Amino acid sequence: MRRHFSRGVLTIAIVVVVLAVAITAGVYALLKRATPLAQGAHCTITTPQGQLELDIEQADVAATIAAVAERRRLPERAVVIAYATAIQESKLLNIPFGDRDSVGVFQQRPSQGWGTPKQLLDVVYATNKFFAGLVKVKNYRTIPLHVAAQEVQRSADGTLYAQHEPDAEIMAAAFTGRVPAALSCWYPPPEDNAQKPKPRPQAAHKELLRALGSAPADGNRISASTTRRGWLIASWSMAHAREYGLREIRFAKHAWSAETGYDGWKADEKAGGTHVIIDTPTP
Repeated sequence: MRRHFSRGVLTIAIVVVVLAVAITAGVYALLKRATPLAQGAHCTITTPQGQLELDIEQADVAATIAAVAERRRLPERAVVIAYATAIQESKLLNIPFGDRDSVGVFQQRPSQGWGTPKQLLDVVYATNKFFAGLVKVKNYRTIPLHVAAQEVQRSADGTLYAQHEPDAEIMAAAFTGRVPAALSCWYPPPEDNAQKPKPRPQAAHKELLRALGSAPADGNRISASTTRRGWLIASWSMAHAREYGLREIRFAKHAWSAETGYDGWKADEKAGGTHVIIDTPTP
């Protein structure tokens, strides 16, 4: 026997379904927003090639490697090789230990003439040493990645570098600035004023200049000769925002705020020009 439902019953059913969908969507949105915060300090890379998750320290190291490559005027392929090597050797972390006397992001050994332990724990120095070896490798831009990396590293099993090439390519696209607004980082705000990082934009400028070689700074503005370089500088600044107390970064009609870092870059029509603008908290 066919049952007939009144219009009122159907209306109530529809309302219940709509509310259920709305509540589910709301809960999903809240969980999606809460996830980054629960992770603590964290970064995400999003490019046409894919997406990657990084710790802040990994992003810090990756940004510095890209800046050193830019200073040396090396191609993106060199950055990809460096990233794949660093992921295999240290998971892209600047660690003070390793096999035998190996230290640092590339696990270079003082006993093999790479430098002192203190020098090799300086990411800028260690990266320069790696690239100095890489550029001596014949046809490093075109030969298989693991072959080029092994020529520099001379590790026990050089084939292991190859497995990290896809991730290294995603990272290089973001940190070299070729893909704009590809990096988003966030970190929990300090619990009270006493714990807030002190504003140190000039310290950030100094460290960037050391890695990049030439990024003239005027107050809180860092000039960029090209849009790609501007995004490299913006990515470096974001990766180091927690360390230097940087609260906002603006470039190429985009803006990022440390307070809402999990939302990534937002459109900002005022953020134009050839300068990357970094701001610190108001004293």
